Amino acid sequence: MKKITAGLLTILGLLSACHQNTQVNTKDPLESGRGFIESSLKGDYDQAQKYLLQDSTNMQYLNNWRDFYNSSESDSDKEGYRTANILIDSTQQVSDSVSIITYSNTYKNVPSKIKLVRKGRDWLVDLKFTFRGNTQ
Repeated sequence: MKKITAGLLTILGLLSACHQNTQVNTKDPLESGRGFIESSLKGDYDQAQKYLLQDSTNMQYLNNWRDFYNSSESDSDKEGYRTANILIDSTQQVSDSVSIITYSNTYKNVPSKIKLVRKGRDWLVDLKFTFRGNTQ
């Protein structure tokens, strides 16, 4: 009986831990942006997708990014990205529903920008801004 109870507690603990990892904070633009960047650096594109403004163009950009990461990046580059820290250079509140984050990471240290848009109560990443030359 003790083995069964211990086994059930272990399973419940694992399920609880898995459930907690699926929660994302999209209520603040900086938190949402950091979550997206961190998930992307770690190669966890399923998690990154939870921070993404869901439209066909953004999904295509994310899928292309995932494919490139999985097929082209070397193992040492992947490890470099996974262990990198995020460096937020600036945040710009363009309007009450648009925010821009300028950031880099400690592995490549190349400045990049992402746009977050407010959709209802959530702040979501719009990759069109990043991949179309920051014109939207």
